Amino acid sequence: MKKAWVLLLALFLGAVLGILLHPHADQEWIQGIATYILNPIGQIFLRLIFMVVVPLIFSALVLGVIELGQAKGLGPVVAKTLMYTVIASSFSVIIGLGLVSVLKPGVGLQVNSAWVTEQQSQIQKIQGNAELAKTFDKVLIELFPRNPFEVAAKALDGEILPFMVFALLFAFALVKVESTEEVSKFTGLLSELLKICMKMVDHAMLLAPFAVFSLVFLSAFKFGIEIFQALLFYVGVVILGLLIQQFVVYSALLKLFTKHKPLHFFNQCREVYLYAFSTASSNATLPYTLIAADEKLKLPSRISRFVLTVGSTANQNGTALFEGVTVLFLAQVSNIDLSLSQQAFVMVFSIIAGIGTAGVPGGSLPPMMILLKTVGIPVESIGLIIGVDRLLDMARTTLNVSGDLVIAALVSEGQPSDRGNRT
Repeated sequence: MKKAWVLLLALFLGAVLGILLHPHADQEWIQGIATYILNPIGQIFLRLIFMVVVPLIFSALVLGVIELGQAKGLGPVVAKTLMYTVIASSFSVIIGLGLVSVLKPGVGLQVNSAWVTEQQSQIQKIQGNAELAKTFDKVLIELFPRNPFEVAAKALDGEILPFMVFALLFAFALVKVESTEEVSKFTGLLSELLKICMKMVDHAMLLAPFAVFSLVFLSAFKFGIEIFQALLFYVGVVILGLLIQQFVVYSALLKLFTKHKPLHFFNQCREVYLYAFSTASSNATLPYTLIAADEKLKLPSRISRFVLTVGSTANQNGTALFEGVTVLFLAQVSNIDLSLSQQAFVMVFSIIAGIGTAGVPGGSLPPMMILLKTVGIPVESIGLIIGVDRLLDMARTTLNVSGDLVIAALVSEGQPSDRGNRT
């Protein structure tokens, strides 16, 4: 069977069995299998991927900048990447806010206080993370790390942007260094490091079907289907927004500005989408995204390495849409009527929050809590959606990763291929 079908089967079986066994969650033998067999399989798989993310990001970003610098194409690529990211993110938030304003999923919803009470420890954890958020001036300063090894060690705990800034500055300096045999050897070393990281990912992929089954099963087993039934309208609005962004906005961008046929493009990326959905992490999916861009979409690697590596953190269209929808939904549940200026603030904040949100499961919740507090919505209300957040996290991560590939294709359009000239 092709990989995509194996992964899809694993995902389907995990979801179905998790839902079916949820009513029997109190039985020790099922808990034992979930805790001591399935959870380790899923977590080991994620760790196998995460362990190569930092060296992969460094080598891919530096090589991408070097190749673009040598071709005198770095400036246009950066400008186009930023432009398309802002355009796509703006569309996603506008779609989300428009849907929730028209469909009003939170109006008349009876809040089950027991849900919020059950999630109290999780709410406190998110609130603690939100309170650790830095002021704008500190964020700006700390984008430039004093110790790159320290931010590398903390990259997957929210320090990924400072690490990327270091990698970019390092690459810019390397481009300006006079070409010598030693510099060429160092560049070759980075190329070999990237190959080794990808080979490690190949080995981790052997565990992928079992890990996908485990990760999806554990989510379905924990929450069952009851909470999704209660919040079905809200979940439906979020997923509808994500689908519109995927099949209308992304299709239009591909149709208008590239030679790619949208449906063929999406079909070529199906394995990546499955990994993104299963892991709920754009950082964990990055190796597969790079492979798809190179082997399936045939994008120039000098561009895809740069755009996709930066995009795994800086281009979070799905996250931006989710935050906009959720804030307005919780305002409706709380009977709070946000003014036009407040809704405009929600839109701008959601776009900005989508840039730099940690590409790990649940990374969008702390900034959303800050947004709730800013516009006067009770922060405790976030407990209402924590139970369905894992599913929505999986869905929005898929859109985030798809957006990275679409923007890579947009930026690559008209650029010569580098099939025969790899670093």
